[in-house]
Amino acid sequence: MAIIKPFKGIRPPQNLVEKVASRPYDVLNSEEAREEAAGNPLSLYHIIKPEIDFEPGTDEHLEKVYDKAAENFAKFRNEGWLVQDEVEKYYVYAQTMNGKTQYGLVVCAHVDDYMNENIKKHELTRRDKEEDRMKHVRVNNANIEPVFFAYPHQDELDTIVAETIKTDPIYDFVAEGDGFGHHFWAIEDSKINTRITELFAEIPSLYIADGHHRSAAAALVGVEKRNQNPQHTGDEEYNYFMAVCFPDNQLNIIDYNRLVKDLNNLTDEAFLAKLALNFDVELKGSEIYKPNKLHNFALYVSGKWYSLTAKVGTYNDNDPIGVLDVTISSNLILDEVLGIKDLRSDKRIDFVGGIRGLGELKRRVDSGEMRVALALYAVSMKQLIDIADSGNIMPPKTTWFEPKLRSGLVIHELV
Repeated sequence: MAIIKPFKGIRPPQNLVEKVASRPYDVLNSEEAREEAAGNPLSLYHIIKPEIDFEPGTDEHLEKVYDKAAENFAKFRNEGWLVQDEVEKYYVYAQTMNGKTQYGLVVCAHVDDYMNENIKKHELTRRDKEEDRMKHVRVNNANIEPVFFAYPHQDELDTIVAETIKTDPIYDFVAEGDGFGHHFWAIEDSKINTRITELFAEIPSLYIADGHHRSAAAALVGVEKRNQNPQHTGDEEYNYFMAVCFPDNQLNIIDYNRLVKDLNNLTDEAFLAKLALNFDVELKGSEIYKPNKLHNFALYVSGKWYSLTAKVGTYNDNDPIGVLDVTISSNLILDEVLGIKDLRSDKRIDFVGGIRGLGELKRRVDSGEMRVALALYAVSMKQLIDIADSGNIMPPKTTWFEPKLRSGLVIHELV
């Protein structure tokens, strides 16, 4: 069962939401955040990227930078730029991209569900990144940004959301830059909120779609606070962390593609010949080619696109990891041919989310920055859930969810 609860959200007034709301902390660097927040003291970047309030080049991991986040969070509340709701409630957060809208429920998930692996993950986390977010949670005593969960869709929850969105949203705006729509409602009826809690209790597991490090950090801080509290009862707010939960049938995973700086001392001809041992290689010409099915890849090198189709026997469709195209390409192209053994540490490889289009791959190869590009067919939600249910972990840089959650629409305080 999935344990969730409503909470007293801390939110911007309706007329300030577009000034406060920001992209997530981990999708842009310090200078990009500095540029986006220029002239806007209300931008959430002052809390989630507080290094922008120091000289350019300031290390974002300094204690004074974390302290600045807490100082700014307090300032936002004192100025009335963030205001806490008086009663606990759930919220509906919808996002519109390319004419399609997906509807999520904003909830507080239980720390125990994460620690007991009832909240299932599909990626490994790095301790340094966990500690960075743990410091941010500790110093603010809040989950400033939500994590992104998926759950097996449930008809009654769909109906509750459908009824909620018949009313006027609290927030309704199109974000600058990406052009995605963001829509937000509060569920005021206490009986409906109680029913949502009951319905989630019937759901076996929740799945982390995006935000593995934030999830780990929030749960670990919750455990810390338990251990530090001799009067711990289990009802404290720190036992929960904020998540937006979307039904799995509304989500799509976008392709996550690869760029490599060299051909491992091979000529084009020798490179393609090695690929032909495990793939059917077909020249497609100068027009962009996009993979059209599982086990089909697009390769771009020296101004030409190629279709690569993995030969039968080079993969295992009965293995939840072996069937993935990221596994096939990592083993048979990046490792075997290009000599890239560790996707996490090798400096010869870079990754580009499919939201940027295959034209971005072509541009970076044509510029001479990269030598070859590899585009993959996107992973499905079913594959993600199957892997998480089996206790396996996906290879690095497998999934890209879009649109990203907008930060600053609601915050969860741990007291």
